[in-house]
Amino acid sequence: MSPKALRWLTMCRYLRHPIQGVYVAADVEDSIELRCAMLALVLPSDCFVCDRSAAWIHAGDRALAPNEHLDVPPISCFRPSDAGRLRNALSSSGERAIRSRDLMEIGGIVVTTPLRTALDLGRLQSNADLKLHGMDTMLGLEVFTLDELLAEIPRFNRQRGVVELRVLAPLADGGSESFGETALRRRWRGAGLPRPQTQISVLVDGREVYRLDMGLEDLLLAAEYEGEQWHGEDRAEYDEERRQWLEREREWSIAVFRKQHVFGQQQDAERLLRIAYDAARARRGLPPTYFY
Repeated sequence: MSPKALRWLTMCRYLRHPIQGVYVAADVEDSIELRCAMLALVLPSDCFVCDRSAAWIHAGDRALAPNEHLDVPPISCFRPSDAGRLRNALSSSGERAIRSRDLMEIGGIVVTTPLRTALDLGRLQSNADLKLHGMDTMLGLEVFTLDELLAEIPRFNRQRGVVELRVLAPLADGGSESFGETALRRRWRGAGLPRPQTQISVLVDGREVYRLDMGLEDLLLAAEYEGEQWHGEDRAEYDEERRQWLEREREWSIAVFRKQHVFGQQQDAERLLRIAYDAARARRGLPPTYFY
């Protein structure tokens, strides 16, 4: 097929174009096996997959930032540091020091383990939100613990990105289910509030009826990120009824945040979180806090 035909079929959503040089029918169900099969078509045989591409293999689109699926990034793959630099138009690559325990094989593809992937994402992404989101996503796979992640950090002393890794890694939480939730939780931390619990389950007769993104159960204070993908106009009525029930029947105070509150030059999530936190304390007769 011609490049023009492929672009047209992709634009009309008959095809997906998840990685450079590879297309897949839109109705084929995503799976870790499919991701590996696609990479096997273009990956050099002596390379291992790492960074964002490794995160995508392990966790699928959950590992992506908002709208990242609209682009077709180069494959993140490297050779061991003693094997020589890779030069390939489809990849963003080079050489990288690696240990044997950092690698695993999935579907015939050699890829960094979730733990090593988390460490690389936590060091090498372009901003702090992406770094924390990468660690959250890998931790959410539940194949390693936060303590294991923290124990690996000293091996990267004096390497690029390790200073911010030391700051961000203790904040990682596998309960985050989206990039927006991760970013909001980082604003929560920036507001000076106590570490929140993620994915708080609300039960009725022993059955979960709702789940809150993050909050403090002792103060019945929650914060939720409503992204455009999952909280559009078609869900507005449901979301409002849900919040009203939680506030009326369970006395939760829920602060709702959208893109403009969390991202960009006009973001005000930290200020709004401090206001919500002090209001929750006041309802329980607790004195206000003083933020610096």
